[in-house]
Parts: sequence; C-alpha cells; structure tokens
Amino acid sequence: MPSVTHDDAPLLADLMPWSVAPPRRGRGWPTAPDAASLKARWDTLLKAEGPDREALFEPTRSRTLHSAVGQLPGQSGGTARLARASGPCPEPVRVLDGPFDEQWLIPDHRLIDAARPELWRVADERQVFAVEQTVVPDSPGPVLLASSVLPLSAGRGGRVRPLYRRPGGLEPNLAPGLLTHLGTRLGHSPEPLDVLAWTVAVTRGGRGGHVVPLTADPEVWASGVELGRRMLWLMRRDGERPRLPGGRRPYVRAPLPARPLDLHYDRDEETLLFDEGRISPVPPEAWDFEVGGVRVLEQWLAARTGPAEPGTLSAIRPAAWPQPWTSELLELITVLALLAELRPQQAELRVETPITAAELRKAGVLPAPDAARRPASVLDHHEEGPEGQFALL
Repeated sequence: MPSVTHDDAPLLADLMPWSVAPPRRGRGWPTAPDAASLKARWDTLLKAEGPDREALFEPTRSRTLHSAVGQLPGQSGGTARLARASGPCPEPVRVLDGPFDEQWLIPDHRLIDAARPELWRVADERQVFAVEQTVVPDSPGPVLLASSVLPLSAGRGGRVRPLYRRPGGLEPNLAPGLLTHLGTRLGHSPEPLDVLAWTVAVTRGGRGGHVVPLTADPEVWASGVELGRRMLWLMRRDGERPRLPGGRRPYVRAPLPARPLDLHYDRDEETLLFDEGRISPVPPEAWDFEVGGVRVLEQWLAARTGPAEPGTLSAIRPAAWPQPWTSELLELITVLALLAELRPQQAELRVETPITAAELRKAGVLPAPDAARRPASVLDHHEEGPEGQFALL
C-alpha cells in the first residue's frame, strides 16, 4: 500500500458519505453462476404446491410465501404473493456475489430478505459501486473494490458506496465542497471518477475504518489517478478484455471434465488441474491473490463446484461444466495477475504533501451534512407496490 507520512488522513466514510449495507438475501438459491439454473429453480418452485413449495422456498422471518412486498426498482418481478404466483421467471441480472465473482440473480423482491431498493434505484450504466472489504493485517489484498453491477456482499461489516447519488451519473456521492477544494489545491478540478480512481489506488485500513490519504501534489495525484483508472478498468471488466503478454496468457491445455471433483494448483508448473483437465500458465500471483484473507480463485471455484444439499433448489445446477465458465475463469486469472503487477506502483505512491482531515474540516468540507449521508429522493418514476398497487416515491 502507499507510503503515508501523516496520521490525519480522512476516512472513506467521510469522503463518500452515503453508504448502504449490502443486500441480505436470506436464501442462496436465487443466485447462481449461470442464468439457466435460476430459471429451472423458479419453474421447480412454482410447480410445487403447499408445504412442498414452502420448503423449497426456505422461508425466514423476513420472507415467506405470503409476504407482500413491492417491486424492485427497475425490475419486472411480480408483486403477488408467492403462495399463488405463476408465470415465467423474471429475467436474471448480473450481480457481484463476492470479490471478482459476477453471478446471476433473480431480481424479485419477494425472494430477498433485504434487497436495499435504494441501491437498485441508482444502478445503471453510469454507476460505479465502491465495496469495502475486510482489512487483514499484513495482507497485500485490496481493501476497496469497484463494480459496475450491483454488489450482493461486502467484507465483514463493510458497506457499499455508490459513486453517484442519482441515476445517469448525477450528483456525485462525495462530501459537498470536496471537488472544489481539490481543484484549488491541485490547480485543476478532478472528475468524480478521478476521485474514485485515486481512492481505489490508495485506500488502506486504519483504526477508525478505511482511510484515504489525499495529496495536494499535482504530479502524485496524476500518477495515482492513472494507476487507479487501470485498477478500476480491471475490476469493472466492462470494456476491452484484458490480456496478458503472449506466452503468459492462460489457456486450456487439456479439456476440463464435465464435473471436476479434484481441483489442485501446481505451483512449480503454474498449472490449475481439474482432475485430468489443465489450465496454464496460471501465475502464482493470480493463485495467491487474496481479498479479506481469502484466495479469490479458490472462492470462485468453490462457488461452482462445492456441494449442495440434495432436494433443495440450490442443487439444481448445470449437468456439465459450461463453456462460459471457462472463459470467465481465464479472464479472472488474467485480471488478478494484472492487478498483482500493479502493487509495486501502489507502494511507490508517496503522499508527502497531504490534504489532511483537519484541513478539510477547516475548509468546511468536513463533516459532511447529514443530508449527504442519506439517499437522494428519486421522484421521476413509479414503482409497483404489493399486489400490483403503485408506490409513489
């Protein structure tokens, strides 16, 4: 992480004041690495009746087959009680179900204990979600990730901080006056995405939470923003596909089995083994890449090969390893290897002309007003409430 020469760096919670706890699902089956399994699970649920449907649903105190809830903002899920629901599965959407693990979700409010509608209201093609991760001492893993799709989880006690408070990239979720103050100190006004890029590059764990050292040095700022922009591009994976140099690109050297049982990494051969299947080269830096003290690749693979309880909806899975998973795995290996290569540049960033929290308080930027810590009002559309009624926001 970057070298810091002061102890009064501002907190992320103060610079990006509006935050939301990640959704609380209550049940795992509405999420899966493939969309086809979700549609099959939905059909199985609706074909069941009475106690069988209830058991498959996995009710909680927050959600049962008789819960009356409104529609998720921007989604087409129904609002009739699930006990008498019928019809096709709502079209699954991409979500972030763990560090670097994009999966699919049935976007139906009736299936999710606490969906956090305020996040769904601002989720669009312009949005970027900053996701706090667990800080592990002496771990080189990032403590702040970024996602273009809605995150379903964060680190222990972590929060989700959207870059924008309104759809369409409107009203940045930054302390009022921060951009102006940075512009005065740096000699130019940064864009909100530049601030997030800098933040992703330099955020570290601190005693009071996630800490963001700020600099008044234009050259250091420019270097940090350039580095952070590349990190954002790799984390979001929503543009040109990243590639390792020729000779270092991972390939399938032996076909992967339909249902891999034994997964093993050979460090000497830089090879990921799926029974008789082989992918290489897989750099040790990619295999060892951790977030919150957990290896990202191991967690990603476990989500696709781990056991499921028989007779549950989660047990409805692909009969064989789908080809898209292989493509996603190769890209993930590439992303992690390229991110690991950026660590020396992060370590070289030195914030020796700091903008301290005391300076921001003196300038009136901090503390952010209470209104900045609450979601913005969204009044330009209707949302369907329980049983087809319309809720006006």
